[in-house]
Amino acid sequence: MSVVAADRKPASDREPARDRRLTRVAASSDRRFAAVSHALLILWSVIVIVPMLWVLMSSFKSTGEILSSPFSLPDHWRIENYANAWTDASIGRYFLNSVIVVVSALILVMLLGAMCAYILARFEFPGRRLIYYVMLAGLTFPVFLAIVPLFFQLQNFGLLNTRPGLILTYVAFALPFTMFFLYAFFRSLPHDVYEAALIDGAGDWRAFFQVMLPMARPGMAAVAIFNFLGLWNQFLLPVALNTDQDMWVLTQGMAAYASSQVYDIDYGALFAAIVITVVPVLIVYCVFQRRIAGSVSQGTFR
Repeated sequence: MSVVAADRKPASDREPARDRRLTRVAASSDRRFAAVSHALLILWSVIVIVPMLWVLMSSFKSTGEILSSPFSLPDHWRIENYANAWTDASIGRYFLNSVIVVVSALILVMLLGAMCAYILARFEFPGRRLIYYVMLAGLTFPVFLAIVPLFFQLQNFGLLNTRPGLILTYVAFALPFTMFFLYAFFRSLPHDVYEAALIDGAGDWRAFFQVMLPMARPGMAAVAIFNFLGLWNQFLLPVALNTDQDMWVLTQGMAAYASSQVYDIDYGALFAAIVITVVPVLIVYCVFQRRIAGSVSQGTFR
């Protein structure tokens, strides 16, 4: 018995060896996971970046070069493709309309969404829960089901085929998401800061605009990016509610330009118009993409 007892290792000696084995297994698992993750990210990057580079390269080619050698560099870099798209296809006018409509709608929806989320998150009043869930229900409502009622409502108010009518429609459809996204940010802000602002003499409006709203800037920036992407690429609402060609936005102009040429398509100008459409989105995302990291959270009701 004494020999057997001597051969057995104490528990204190066995635990470090077991910890080292677990560490090696965990490290090996982490390396495999990292390798698979990087491979998938590289594959996804190639799928996204290569078509964008091909469109950019094709925007400097002639139609003949695009059809004969689609993957080669252009023999002559045709800057005039962008001029043709901007003037001949009226992309410049549609671009200006899109900027006016999207920027105006974005400012309104961010202001109204922030105020709505702040009130629902920070104040207790009868019907608060009902308002919150009614706003959330707006996220589940399909856009195409509202096209006919919206058409007649805008027509009755004299807002059909106008920029203000399209701006108000954009705001109405983006407001539930904005409120839902910002609710969690205002819910998590400390009450002590708000109470300190009130003690210093600030009213509710001043406390909101000068104290609470700046503290929610990461969430505001993230939801602004998401709203900008959605509004800039909106197609169904403008097509149904904005049929005046002078008031067309960029998505309508692109669709009309691509379909109007039929068999005599200037592919170089068409790809240049696509680049003009995509560049503002890329600029906005590159400027504000750091705000997105860590700012996406669930807007659960508490």
